[in-house]
Amino acid sequence: MSPRAAPDEGASPSEPAPEPARAATSYRPGYELVAERLLVYIAERKLQPGDRLPTEQQLAEIFQSGRTVTREAIKVLAAVGRITVRKGAGIFVAVPSNAVAEEQVAYFQPTNLEHVLMMFDHRRLIEAETARRAATLATPLQVRAIREAAEQSLVAAPGSDHREFARFDRLFHDAVASASGNVFLQASVTTLRDFAQQSDLLLFRGELPGSLTVAAREHLAVAEAVAAGEPEEASAAMIAHIDTTQAQFERRIRDRLLNVVDDPKERS
Repeated sequence: MSPRAAPDEGASPSEPAPEPARAATSYRPGYELVAERLLVYIAERKLQPGDRLPTEQQLAEIFQSGRTVTREAIKVLAAVGRITVRKGAGIFVAVPSNAVAEEQVAYFQPTNLEHVLMMFDHRRLIEAETARRAATLATPLQVRAIREAAEQSLVAAPGSDHREFARFDRLFHDAVASASGNVFLQASVTTLRDFAQQSDLLLFRGELPGSLTVAAREHLAVAEAVAAGEPEEASAAMIAHIDTTQAQFERRIRDRLLNVVDDPKERS
């Protein structure tokens, strides 16, 4: 199927355009604002996977932003899988590998705090249940996989290697979901992790918003409850972990708003 062009591709500057991107502040970098407005642009025009977007120059004119900032926003959205850049062909709405999940992703605005808080609420519902079921249904091999991922996340935490920690963090949550014995819960956890990754990349340039060591210790608490076959304790430990993650996320956002310099000692 040949890609359809966006309705106003090549439109003249005199045509109606979205609200211009605000100047970057300590809380909202310019690339983040443009990325957010581009996602809104796609949603408001009901563009579908494979549809062509305006060129980089045209997007800069639409959002009244600089070419450099616009290019950075495009790179970030391409990195999180929301758009695709084809050399010599143009910029397109990304074609999903999982069409059902993409219907949800298409409506998620990763820099919208209300959306992010709803995502955390969804995580509590879904992952509390995966932990509860894992404590009842996990095989010895699955218990081992959960515990090993939790232990590896603790090993990665002191060096504050966010990429390495994020890898074990995902392995841990995926292992708990797998042990739940429900493929629909597993799919939901995967989608939620993708949502969280988008927000981390757009808001914190890929860094995780809180203490890695605290998160790793909470992983271990969940792993121990699952290994002990205690479903309610496992569920409560997972909810506590997500509560902590949300609180750290909101604190990091508040610190950015107040232009507070991050203290490395508080991230150990």
